[in-house]
Amino acid sequence: MLLLDTNILIDYLRNKPHAIQFVDFTGKLNLAINTIVVLELYNGCLNKAEFAKIKKTLNGFVHFDLNESVAKTAVDISHMFALSHQLSVSDTLIAATALVYDLELRTLNLRDFRMIPGLRVSNSLILA
Repeated sequence: MLLLDTNILIDYLRNKPHAIQFVDFTGKLNLAINTIVVLELYNGCLNKAEFAKIKKTLNGFVHFDLNESVAKTAVDISHMFALSHQLSVSDTLIAATALVYDLELRTLNLRDFRMIPGLRVSNSLILA
């Protein structure tokens, strides 16, 4: 199972062919999101129609909630990189979710994550 970063879902919602093909080929049941991704998408809404579209689109993805293990792992990541990298709180929690649940993270921004030890991360949306 793959954990998706918010940027892939933004492209999916914008009907970008690479994201549509990737999600459709892989299948929502093989793709996960976490609470942070959901919040980032909801916070980017411009109106009620867009909110409804996002809510409907997220149906079918596997959802991982934040919990104590994810929070602890996020704090550990922050301890390692607070001074050397500008890792956002959202990216830290997304990475922590991937580590806790042993998921590969798919993102369009590798530079945000590649320094985190043990994190499997890729920007590949190539269909096998």
